Amino acid sequence: MKERIKSTMRFYLLATQLKYKIRSGWDETHWNVSKERIESIAEHIYGTCILALSIDSEFETHLDIGKVIKMLVLHELGEVVIGDITPFDNITPEEKMEKEHAAIKEVLGDLIKKEEYFALLLEFDEKKTKEAIYAYHCDKLDADIQAKVYQDMGCQKSLDMQENNVVFKSKKVQQMVQDGAKTAFDIWYEWDKSLYVDDEKFSAILDYIKEINTQSGF
Repeated sequence: MKERIKSTMRFYLLATQLKYKIRSGWDETHWNVSKERIESIAEHIYGTCILALSIDSEFETHLDIGKVIKMLVLHELGEVVIGDITPFDNITPEEKMEKEHAAIKEVLGDLIKKEEYFALLLEFDEKKTKEAIYAYHCDKLDADIQAKVYQDMGCQKSLDMQENNVVFKSKKVQQMVQDGAKTAFDIWYEWDKSLYVDDEKFSAILDYIKEINTQSGF
């Protein structure tokens, strides 16, 4: 009993450190959101779960939503150890995944269900099953929505104030600006919209978020 409690609390205390780790996308070297306290990784995870439940409620997804929620709860575990690494932080996707998998195993420790949980994380990364694709889309769309929320709150700096933004320096983003992007959310929208081309629900939600003011109330 004592060893099981020790293992339970080790995992809990490690995983919940994500409550105190911020999302790198909003920090001073990325989009530099002007807000006293920006989103934590745990808050992002909560958002992805609520989004998954919300869409599942209103559309016939025919998914194992419990499995989806487990994937979303677990998918950022490695960031307890390595932090939130973005695609613009001078690391290849392969290197990032290798680091994440090693970190996730460290956080899972000796949990009895560690193999089950790690298998779910691998399924999420491979994005081959319907549940994994849905979870991945929820993960991405939550970030898009948060970008719009910050935009509507007036926390996103204008595009002419992005001199220290490693994202803004990419050729792809610069091309978006040349093509007419006016705000930070415009760039988030253009960057991610192709992810949802095969899913009408997610595409429609992204378009809806683009058109509304998220701060106006419902």
